[in-house]
Amino acid sequence: MQLSVVIPVYNERATLGAALLRVAGALDAVRKEIIVVDDCSTDGTREWLKRNLPDASANGASIRLDDSGDLVLAPAAEAPALTIRAIYHERNRGKGAALRTGFAAVTGDVVVIQDADLEYDPSDWGAMYDLIAVRKIADVVYGSRFYGRPHRSLSFHHYMGNRLLSVLFSILYNQTLQDVQTCYKMMTRQVVNSLQLTHDGFGIEIEIGARIARQRKYRIYEVGILYYGRTSDEGKKITWKDGVKALWHLVKFRFH
Repeated sequence: MQLSVVIPVYNERATLGAALLRVAGALDAVRKEIIVVDDCSTDGTREWLKRNLPDASANGASIRLDDSGDLVLAPAAEAPALTIRAIYHERNRGKGAALRTGFAAVTGDVVVIQDADLEYDPSDWGAMYDLIAVRKIADVVYGSRFYGRPHRSLSFHHYMGNRLLSVLFSILYNQTLQDVQTCYKMMTRQVVNSLQLTHDGFGIEIEIGARIARQRKYRIYEVGILYYGRTSDEGKKITWKDGVKALWHLVKFRFH
């Protein structure tokens, strides 16, 4: 089996290298395809990707970062265990658009979303992948930040906003999810191909859950994950305005 990792990036130069290192090291026995979609970054992310992936893709057995923070791929003796591909948007279109671009390019049997800001830890993939690819009892696995695993304590309002969205989602879609807004969603490629996503912005998180739940045929699980949350001062891009928009998306995708 191959795991496809879709990483949407926008101005993530400071953390992208470290994120790729963690992604490449996770599930080391599983062949991985890493698809980085740059959403027209302006902070040097795009230039870093083009310097490290001049042919837009590279294969190897593993990766490391050199002293200057550039990627070094170890050559594979046989079939490469790792493929990294970069795709570039010519204008900034939003996280949803970047995910749709990445989903259209995946070739793996199982697909997972990974942010590049180091808030989520790929070491959590083990339990998620086991449910889908090993035990074969799940089609979709959500990584929940609210299931008791260690996570950074952030503002009460941020926590309650996430909980409110998840409760309303559960009511509207008759599908219990503790953390509908989580980045970590792992699913089979069959599920990905069925979604018919349309949203360009952060509303994609709600839309993915809505498209899955409305089909009423996929086996959905949740597992607890680690969460190293950032504040807006530390670069977090989502604000309270995105929460208000998410409330509208809950209704929109339920009835449209």
